[in-house]
Amino acid sequence: MKKLSSFQIIILGFLSVILVGALLLMLPFASREPGCARFEDALFTATSATCVTGLVTQDTATYWTLFGQIVIIILIQIGGLGVVSITAAFAMLSGKKIGLMQRSTMADSISAPQMGGIVRLTSFAIRITLAVELIGCLLMLPSFIGEFGAAKGIWYSVFHSISAFCNAGFDLMGTREKFSSMTLLSTNIPINAVLMLLIIIGGIGFLTWDDIRVHRHHLKKYRTQSKVILITSAVLIFLPAIYYYFEFGGEKWGLSGGDRVLAALFQAVTPRTAGFNTVDLSMLSGTGMIIMMTLMLIGGSPGSTAGGMKTTTAAVLVGSAVSVFRKKNETAFFGRRIDDNTVKNAAAILLMYLAIFLSGAAFISSFEGIPIRECLFETGSAIGTVGLSLGLTPTLGTASHIVLMIMMFLGRVGGLTVIYAAMTNKHTNVSRLPLDSVTVG
Repeated sequence: MKKLSSFQIIILGFLSVILVGALLLMLPFASREPGCARFEDALFTATSATCVTGLVTQDTATYWTLFGQIVIIILIQIGGLGVVSITAAFAMLSGKKIGLMQRSTMADSISAPQMGGIVRLTSFAIRITLAVELIGCLLMLPSFIGEFGAAKGIWYSVFHSISAFCNAGFDLMGTREKFSSMTLLSTNIPINAVLMLLIIIGGIGFLTWDDIRVHRHHLKKYRTQSKVILITSAVLIFLPAIYYYFEFGGEKWGLSGGDRVLAALFQAVTPRTAGFNTVDLSMLSGTGMIIMMTLMLIGGSPGSTAGGMKTTTAAVLVGSAVSVFRKKNETAFFGRRIDDNTVKNAAAILLMYLAIFLSGAAFISSFEGIPIRECLFETGSAIGTVGLSLGLTPTLGTASHIVLMIMMFLGRVGGLTVIYAAMTNKHTNVSRLPLDSVTVG
């Protein structure tokens, strides 16, 4: 293991968890299928759960037994916190010393800017995760017990609290109607409000919550990254919510008053990258779908339970464009200059996500003979680790499922992580080529 880079360890960790999860889901008592679940269904579900995506080939509530659902929620918890963070937590509990290599891997796994204080930050991340999930569970308990009874209500509260905080989007509402997500509880204010809060809290990142814990209301003392995350997240919630409020005003939706506001807010929050939905997404207009796909690709924030390109990536790209428009030499936020390498990384990440997103959709569309718009929605959901679906995923063939699994994995571990893992031992040439110019735009 000492010969592996931190990026290689992260990738191998996720792959190991996915494989173990798939094998557990293939046990005879993990599914209600005669004999055992198909390897394809087990592997796809384990990948989706570990990569906190939420796309499924089989309805979670009706296909998997209680044991299978427990395996899924454990995979979600591991995937949400990160394999390295979970491993570090066990090491700290056992009193083992955390070495420099382990600290470096921990820092990379949660996108921390430095190794200093990484053990404390990881401990804080685990504590806040357990605390928030417990509070979310208790807040949803009365509603779920009222709907499903005591025993099932407790389990539903635990499952959906973890799934929402980890931005996974797995649900157990299929007992009422398969693949219905939260549409049957679209007017339940407590459930909707708690799920949205859990999604937001899990998606803004542990570094941001560390700033909130330390500096509280003194926003000027926050890291520049935390300020960018908070402002970008607010913009990406409220602007789409305003649009969806007007779209949901049509007669076909049957929404009015508070229900319309609730549905608009929920559909603005969930694409980043939770995967629950309270309305029929197939009824969205073309513009509504484009907005949702954009939100899915952007995703959450660095060092969070969410996937996607990340809010900071989008913010840096917008900031860079603004600096070009204003003929400024540097990209800056809040009086702080952003390093040119950060801007280059953001551009590379955007190009990578768009290439995977479009090529995956093109393959599925041509291979399955399905309209490209539906395929774009599914691949956007996969690479953004969202889990929202137009109902296409369960109907796809094995080749398309493999494409979606690869996209979910890349979306969770990060495309750059895979590239860095492959390029770690390559020789770096320190010489520089002659400078020349190329006209763009």
